[in-house]
Amino acid sequence: MQSVDGQVSESVVLKSTHSPIPPDLRILAYNDVYHVEAGSAEPVGGIARFQTVVNHYRSDPQYADQSKLITLFSGDAFNPSLESSVTKGRHMVPILNNIGTDVACVGNHDLDFGVLQFRHLSKQCNFPWLLANVLDPALGENVPLANCPQTLILESSNGIKVGLIGLGEREWLGTINSLPPNLIYKSASETAKELIPGLRAQGAEIIIALTHAREPSDIKLAEKTPPGLIDFILGGHDHFYAHQLVNGTHILRSGTDFKQLSYIEARRKENGTPGWDFDIIRRDIIRAIPEDPSTVEIVDKLTSSLKHKLEKPIGYTAVPLDGRFSTVRTRESNLGNFVCDLMRHFYNTDCALMAGGTIRGDQIYPPGIILLKDILNCFPFEDPVIVIKVPGKAILSALENSVALVPALEGRYPQVSNIQFQYSPSAPPGSRIHWVKIQHAPLEEQKLYTLATRGYMGRGKDGYDSLLVRSEGGHAEEIVSEENGILISMILRQYFMSLKVLGKWRRWGPSLHRHWHGVHSSLHAGGKVRAPRDLDRASSHRREESMRAHRHAARMVDGRLVDSDTEEEEEGDEPERSPVVSEEDRRERELGIMRWVSRRWMDAAGIRKGSVGMVDELHEDQMPLWTSGIAPRLENRIIIVGDGEGS
Repeated sequence: MQSVDGQVSESVVLKSTHSPIPPDLRILAYNDVYHVEAGSAEPVGGIARFQTVVNHYRSDPQYADQSKLITLFSGDAFNPSLESSVTKGRHMVPILNNIGTDVACVGNHDLDFGVLQFRHLSKQCNFPWLLANVLDPALGENVPLANCPQTLILESSNGIKVGLIGLGEREWLGTINSLPPNLIYKSASETAKELIPGLRAQGAEIIIALTHAREPSDIKLAEKTPPGLIDFILGGHDHFYAHQLVNGTHILRSGTDFKQLSYIEARRKENGTPGWDFDIIRRDIIRAIPEDPSTVEIVDKLTSSLKHKLEKPIGYTAVPLDGRFSTVRTRESNLGNFVCDLMRHFYNTDCALMAGGTIRGDQIYPPGIILLKDILNCFPFEDPVIVIKVPGKAILSALENSVALVPALEGRYPQVSNIQFQYSPSAPPGSRIHWVKIQHAPLEEQKLYTLATRGYMGRGKDGYDSLLVRSEGGHAEEIVSEENGILISMILRQYFMSLKVLGKWRRWGPSLHRHWHGVHSSLHAGGKVRAPRDLDRASSHRREESMRAHRHAARMVDGRLVDSDTEEEEEGDEPERSPVVSEEDRRERELGIMRWVSRRWMDAAGIRKGSVGMVDELHEDQMPLWTSGIAPRLENRIIIVGDGEGS
C-alpha cells in the first residue's frame, strides 16, 4: 500500500476480510507521544509528518463517502521530554487537539505535574480523558482520580454507538509522587465486567478498552473477561508496536513518540453473526512523508517560546557548583552529591549511583542565579531516573566498574548518595575497591538494597552489567522502570520550585507540596540550604527597590502572588516576566563572583587554602528574596588512596 506521497510506509498487520464494502467504522489509534520534532533514525517521527498522515485518513477523497475517522489515544503526552520540563505539558494540548483526538485514557506521565495541573490541561483538550479503575475517595464514593469519566458512548457519523472505557495499571500508581493519598485501585478486569454491561444497555454496539498498561496486563484483561465483552483493547505504556488476539479480543499497541500509528477499519461480521472483523494497518512515520505546513508553524512557535523560557531564573546557589569533566569523572563533586541526594530522597531509596558523565555542563557554576537553561544544558539526557532492587554484591561490582578505567576521564566514574567507598587507582581493575559502606554500615553482599540510578545504567551501559534490569535480560528488579520514571531535569525543576517563596506554579497542589516537604526534611540537614534574604533586615533603599521589582514582576492569580516561574501563558494573560533583579543586586553578584574567582586564583597560587565544593560564606543580603539557595558540600564519599590520593 502507498503512503500519501507515493512512498511505501504502510504494512498490513491484520486483514480479516477482503470485502469491497466500505467499513462501518474507521479508527486511528496512537499512544505514548513525547517529542514533537523528528528524530534522525527511521522512522523519524515528528508531529508535522504524523499530522500529514492523520490528515490523509481524515480528509482524503477516497474516504469521502465513508464514516468519519474516530481518533483514540492511550495515554502519556504531558511528560517526559525536555519540552515538558519547561512547559509542564502545556505545549501538548494544541498538538493533541489538532490531531483530532476524540477520546483519551490517562497515562502515568500525564500526572507527573500533579492532579491540579492535569485537570487544568485536560480542560483545555477538546476531548475527554477516561480512567475507570483508579478512585479518589476524597472526591466521593466511586469517583475516579481527577474526576475523570469512567466510560463514554461515542456515536459515529453513521450512527454506530461505540462504548469506551479507560483502564490504568496498578504498578504505575506507586511510582508517581504527586498523587493524592489513599487512592483505591480496582482490578481492570473486574471494573470492565462491572461497567461494560451499562455501555451495552445504552446501545453500544462495539466495546473498546483504552488502557495504559503493560502488554501482560492487557493480556490478563482479555483472559479474565468473558469472550465478546471487549471487542478491542487499544493499549499504551509500552513503547513498541504489537498485535495479538486473546480470548476473542484484539490487543493492539501502536508504537511511540509519533513514529507509528494504527489505522483500523471495522466491519460487522456477515450473515448476522455477532461481533466485528478488523483490518489493521500500521503506519511508520518516515522521512519521505511531507510535513504538514500548519503543524510546522506550531512547532516553530513552540521552539521559539522555549528559547525565551530557558533564560528564566529557576533557583539560586550559595556556593560554586563543580560540574567540570575533570572533577565529575575523577573525584567526588558537590554538584554530583546534590543531584544524587535529590534522586535518592525523591524516590526514598537506600542509596543512589549516577555515572559522572551524566553531568554535561563541564564548568563551575558560580554562586548566584541558576537559569532553566543551566539545568537542561547540564542534564540533557532523556532517560529517566529508575529505582531497582539489587544485592550488595551488584553494587560492589558496579563500583568496581565505575573506577576500572581511572585515570581516564570516563563517563562511568561514579557520583553517589548514601554510599561511601575507598579505592586505589593503582590496583588492578576489578580489584580497586577496598571497602564500601551503605547507610553508614558496611555493605552486605547478600542484602537487598533499593538504588536510584539512570535508566541508561539499568540497561547495562558503560559497563554497568550488574545493574542490568530483568526486562533487558539482567537480574535487577525494577521498582520504578524507565517508562514510569521522570527525568533528572524535571526532578531538579520541581525541587527548585519547592524552595520558592515567590513565583510558585499556579497549580502547585497539595500532593506536590506534601511530597517535597518530605524531601526537604531529609535533604536539608547540615545547612545545605540557605534561607531567602529577609526584607526586614535589608536597608530601607534596598527594601523599597526590591518590592518595586517584585510588584513589576508579579501579579495576583487566584488570590496568590505569582511571578518568576508561572509560565502558563493562557488566553488573555499578559506576557510572563521573570524575577526582576535590580542593578544594585546585579553589581553585587558580579563583585561576589570576582571575589570568588580571586580566591580560587589564590588557592592555585598557594596563597590561601580553599576548595570548590566547600561552602564559602556569603554575606546574608546576597541571597535573593524569592527563593532559598542551595549549598551542597563535599562529604568524603569517595576516598582515593595510593597513586590517586589527593588528586
